[in-house]
Amino acid sequence: MPPSTPNPAVQAWRDHDSEARTLPGMSLGHVPLDADPGDAERLWAMGARRAELDAPVDLTAAGGAAARAAVDRLCLVRDLTARAVQVDWDLCLPPDRADHLWKVLSHLHPPRTLAGPADADTALHAWRTRHYLCKLVWRRGPGFLQIRDRRWGDLRRFTADDPRYPAAIARLDRGVHQADVAADILEELTAEHLVLRAGDLAWWLPYHVSRWLQEAMAV
Repeated sequence: MPPSTPNPAVQAWRDHDSEARTLPGMSLGHVPLDADPGDAERLWAMGARRAELDAPVDLTAAGGAAARAAVDRLCLVRDLTARAVQVDWDLCLPPDRADHLWKVLSHLHPPRTLAGPADADTALHAWRTRHYLCKLVWRRGPGFLQIRDRRWGDLRRFTADDPRYPAAIARLDRGVHQADVAADILEELTAEHLVLRAGDLAWWLPYHVSRWLQEAMAV
C-alpha cells in the first residue's frame, strides 16, 4: 500500500496586511483542511484573507505521494487566488524545467520563495510585479466552455463545445492519473499549458470565475 499523504493545513488571518494581522481577533489559527474542493470556500467563509501553507510545494521529485502532496497544495493556492486571498507559500521547481514552469504557474498568487530557475530572484520579481487576478481563468456557458490566458503577455482565448471537455476538466481539477483522461484531450490541454503534469498526475491550471472582475473586453 502506498504511503498516505497528509492533508494540507494553513495558518489563517482575517486581514492580508502584515501589521493588521497581528491585532487581536485577526488570527484564525491553525486550520486543518480536507484536500477537497470545499477548502478554499470554507476558509473564505471563516473570514480568511491571508493564509500560510504548512509545507512547500515541491515539484522536484513529484512522484507517488510527493506528487499528490504538491498537487493538493497547488489546488489550494489556485482556489485561494481565485478569491483574492493572499497566500504565503514556497515553491521548488526542477532546475531543468524551472525557467518554463514558473511562467506556467504565474497566474497563481506569487510565492514567498522560488527555487529552481537559473536566476530565481529575477524570475520571482517578474512574477510578483506582473501578477494580477484573472490571468488564467475559465468559465462555462450554455453548451461551451472558454479559457482566457494572459500568462504570456497577450490574450489567448480557447473556446470548446465538445461535451467531453467539461467531464475531463472535472477529473483534472483536483489532479488525476493521466490515464483517466482521454489521451487526445490531455495532449491538447498540455500543449496549450493548461495542464500541469506531476509524476503520474495531471492537474488543471486555470481557476474558475463566475463573473469577471473587470469589463469583459478588458479581461
